[in-house]
Amino acid sequence: MSDLVLVLNCGSSSIKYQLLHADSAQVRASGLVEKIGEAHGGRVVHECGDRKLVHEGPIADHRAGLRQAFEMFRETGIDLTTAGIGAVGHRVVHGGEVFWRPTLITDEVLDTIRDLSRLAPLHNPANAVGIESTSELLPGIPEVAVFDTAFFHTLPEAARTYALDAKLAAAHGVRRYGFHGTSHQYVSEKAAEFLGRPAGEVNQIIFHLGNGASASAVRGGVAVDTTMGMTPLEGLVMGTRPGDLDPGIMPHLMHAAGLDLPAVEQLLNRDSGIKGLSGVNDFRELQQLIDNGDAQAKLAFDVYIHRLRRYLGAYLVELGTVDAIVFTAGVGENSPTVRAAAVADLQNLGIQLDPTRNETRTPGVRRISTDSSPVAVLVVPTNEELAIARAAHEVALSA
Repeated sequence: MSDLVLVLNCGSSSIKYQLLHADSAQVRASGLVEKIGEAHGGRVVHECGDRKLVHEGPIADHRAGLRQAFEMFRETGIDLTTAGIGAVGHRVVHGGEVFWRPTLITDEVLDTIRDLSRLAPLHNPANAVGIESTSELLPGIPEVAVFDTAFFHTLPEAARTYALDAKLAAAHGVRRYGFHGTSHQYVSEKAAEFLGRPAGEVNQIIFHLGNGASASAVRGGVAVDTTMGMTPLEGLVMGTRPGDLDPGIMPHLMHAAGLDLPAVEQLLNRDSGIKGLSGVNDFRELQQLIDNGDAQAKLAFDVYIHRLRRYLGAYLVELGTVDAIVFTAGVGENSPTVRAAAVADLQNLGIQLDPTRNETRTPGVRRISTDSSPVAVLVVPTNEELAIARAAHEVALSA
């Protein structure tokens, strides 16, 4: 079977895609569909080799976005219907308590993914539409769902249980699931490989810091805790999400400010976090505001770092012995300022950052701690697409 895999990541208003070889990691083409369903600003950017195509105009829905992307594939010399694709790998955000490994998609599996939309109303519906669309556009090719929650299936009962009425929680699937699992797993394996040790011997704290952000405690290759919970709202401060929040704040605002449920959901998912505090959610823009003396932007940065360090301390205690602290994703890989602030003045805990290494950008996995630091501090570029492609290829081979 061909190792050529089309990987799709369908968000609520976007589609990221990549066509790559699972064995060699060679990327044939990639692209991004943006602002799906919006009256203005619809855009598809497609890259294939040294060619870059851009389509601008309204994109009615995910099906229309995928059809446009398929047309751009053809314009750059790749007809996906005849390219010899061995599998399509779909990132699916929520697997609930049903799915904890890559799964060949059947009608029954798709129905269950739709049903799990009650746990991920912003994500699973888009994931399901992506699956339906590629089934129509690429009939007969095996499709595989790779679940964002799967890596955290191993969370101990104490770490995954909320202190709520037990019967009510069980009846409605209320527990901590965790997200960004594909990235956390991939990065933890790459970090152990870099250190020259089997993953089963390495304890790590991983910070996946992008617009969405999460941390995990990984003991011997197995996740034992993570910051995100039943939904991706819990934990670290994020680009537009608040992370940990006193639950009493929401009913207070509903009464005091007259917010209804849609307004609360908008506030929590799109108008909080760094954006809520500073007005921007891009860390490059935030840093510019700070450099210009914006006090509110500086406060947003300080709140962000305070939460990172709170979880760093908690996971140091939870793991007992830590071999590596790992930074990944957009902010984690590209912001030396965030990394330095997160581990500042922790020499007594065996964490010694090398300022020059931290500021030096080089490709691939790199160590940014001193050679003598008992705890290695690493930057590990994530590659969720490759992880999904390899998982999809493996499932399709055994189907």
